[in-house]
Amino acid sequence: MEVWLSPALGFDYRKAEARIYGPGTSPISWVSYRDVAEICAISLRHPAAVRNTIEFGGPEALSPLEVVARFERIGRTPFRLEHVSEQTLLAQFEAATDPLEKSFAALMLGYLHGDAIDMTRIVDTFGMKLSRIDEYARSVLGNAASA
Repeated sequence: MEVWLSPALGFDYRKAEARIYGPGTSPISWVSYRDVAEICAISLRHPAAVRNTIEFGGPEALSPLEVVARFERIGRTPFRLEHVSEQTLLAQFEAATDPLEKSFAALMLGYLHGDAIDMTRIVDTFGMKLSRIDEYARSVLGNAASA
């Protein structure tokens, strides 16, 4: 979440502007890099992780438009949205001339199609408390107000 929901990728909470790939209605399990680091550390010694693949995401699947609505509610500021069409993203993917460009275009297409993961079993098995979008929004919006 800290990468996708940042000014670097078009989600500028300071300016209340968001770039949305596609219609913005497909749910995504936004995950914090802190939670990824924690599951990596836990899984080094947890018996349930031995020789297993752990599909990992955030605690709730929200569409990009739902995320914007949360930021608008918490920050009390409406966002201006820029939608990038699937056709534009496919053209970007096809026109990519190096692996990095191709990877970024593929990631944006993945965002457009969503990636919802039910984390109930993982949370129960590994005893984690996952970071939520609202917590992230309060954190960055609070920092933006004091900047």
